[in-house]
This record gives sequence, C-alpha cells and structure tokens, in this order.
Amino acid sequence: MDSQERIDVDRPLWSQDTFLGRAKHFFWVTDPRTALSSNGELDEAKRLVEQYRLGNEPPGTTRDQVIYAKKLYESAFHPDSGERQNVFGRMSFQVPGGMAITGCMLQFYRTVPAVVFWQWVNQSFNALVNYTNRNAKSPITTTQLGVAYVSATTSALVTALGLRKFLQKRASTLLQRYVPFAAVAAANCVNIPLMRQNELIRGIDVCDENGNIVGQSKFAAAKGISQVVTSRIAMAAPGMTILPVIMEKIESLPWMQRVKPLHAPLQVLGAGAFLLVMTPVACAIFPQRCSLSSKTLSLVEPDQWSKIEEKCRLSGVPAPSYVYFNKGL
Repeated sequence: MDSQERIDVDRPLWSQDTFLGRAKHFFWVTDPRTALSSNGELDEAKRLVEQYRLGNEPPGTTRDQVIYAKKLYESAFHPDSGERQNVFGRMSFQVPGGMAITGCMLQFYRTVPAVVFWQWVNQSFNALVNYTNRNAKSPITTTQLGVAYVSATTSALVTALGLRKFLQKRASTLLQRYVPFAAVAAANCVNIPLMRQNELIRGIDVCDENGNIVGQSKFAAAKGISQVVTSRIAMAAPGMTILPVIMEKIESLPWMQRVKPLHAPLQVLGAGAFLLVMTPVACAIFPQRCSLSSKTLSLVEPDQWSKIEEKCRLSGVPAPSYVYFNKGL
C-alpha cells in the first residue's frame, strides 16, 4: 500500500471528540453481522492488523481489506488484553441477544414464574456482557463474580416482583408494562459496579496523552463505571419505554386479538429495531478514552496525584494537564 494512504489501525476512523464521530464509530464496530464471523476469520483479521501496524502486511493488501480487518478486530478483541472475547458478551451481539431477552421480558410480565425466569436470563446475559467488557487490567475473582451476579439478579427480582405486586391492582396494564425497565435499571446500578469492584478498590491505570501509564486512580474508575451505567440504562430505555405504548395500542386491535401467538415475535422484532440504533448511540454518549483533569485529580486524590507528579519528575517530563483511561463499555 502507498505510505500516503496508510491508516492508523490503533485509532478510530472518525474523530472521537464529537458525539457524531463516536456514533459513526460504534455503528461500525457494533455491527451485529460481525458476530457471525468465525474464530478463524477473527484471528486472521487480528494477524493482518498486527502485520499492518508493523508495515509487514502481505503484498497487494488493499485499504478496504485493512479497514475490514480492523472492524472485525475491534468488534471481537478486548482493547486492554487483546484477547478474543466470548461472542455472547460482545457489543456486536447486543442486538440479537438483547432483542430476544428484552422482547420476552416485555411480553411475559403477567405471571411471577415468567418474571423470575426472564429477569434471571437477562441478568445472566448482562453479567456476561459486563465481564467481557470490563477494564481487563483489573482482574476479578470467582467469588466477586458470584456476588455481583447474585446481587444484580436479586435486585432485579426484588424490583420487578415488588413493583408488580404494588401496581397489580393500582395501575393500568400500560404502567405495569414498565416494570421490566425499572428492574433492568436497578440491576444495572448494582451489577456493573460490583462486576468491576476491583477497579474501585485498587484504581485503574491512567495515561498521558501519548498513552504512557503515569499512575492509578480510583476516581477515574468511579467516573468510568458511572458513565457505563448511564449508557446501559440509556441503551435499554427507548425500547422498554416506547415499545410498551406501541404494543398496548396494537394488541387491543381486533385483528391482533386473533393472532395472539404473534405478539411475542412482534415484541422481539420491535426490541431489535430499537437496539439496532440504541446500542451504538448509547455507547457514543461518552468518549471511550475518558479524560480527567489534573486539577480534579489533585483535589479528589491528592496522594495519587503526588505519586504521578513524582514519577513524572523522575522521568524528566512535566506532569500532564489531563490523564486518560479506558472507561470500558
């Protein structure tokens, strides 16, 4: 390839300084079709990206081939560890996986066994997604995984069953349809922080603008996790708040009453339509490479900031004005 046409495979194709640029990036990298790629295709894409990074790609390699390899690589390999992720935990699997679970949660909310089963399925799926997209430089033990999973599932069930019982004789069927969303939001507030608790306990690596690790920060971990929680709730919100209104209207139509077996498939397809848009949009709300000003860090974590200043002084470089970190997804 002509050196003038070379791309930086370690940076997004679009600027991440704007929401639009981030949205374009995540529409590209969360493309659900990439979840169908075989491990062989993914490994080959990783190999090409690594070769291209060193300028050793095979002769005749085209720009389009490199861009597609980059797409597969970013959709399937963890940005911290470089390991291939479990297919069911990838963001590219959010649409097929999430649409089936969300649709069923919205459809089967009338009985306790159905609520229990689908909330359990959803929290199992969420636990896998959260673990897959954690900051991989902060390991988590089996015990911590178990506590996070049980706590999130319990919070979802308590919220869902409690609200169901409270609203059963007090509210319309439309309002009762919002119970699954309340349970999902509550569980996200529990699941993600617990799944990534080591980041809050030990802090995460923070880097200067050139990617050099300068220290660790618990506040950076808290900021990143809070943004991920917000994004996950935003991802679910439109489908779980607008779709119930739509289904409440159309399920009352005479012809829909005659085809009740189609109600669940329609819920699933509707959830998929929302997730197809909201997965990349929600991921784009906050920058993936999150930043924290030195002024803020010096106020909230003076000890850590002193260590960063000392490390920079010994290295003969000025302390950075901003530090950067991967917030996870």
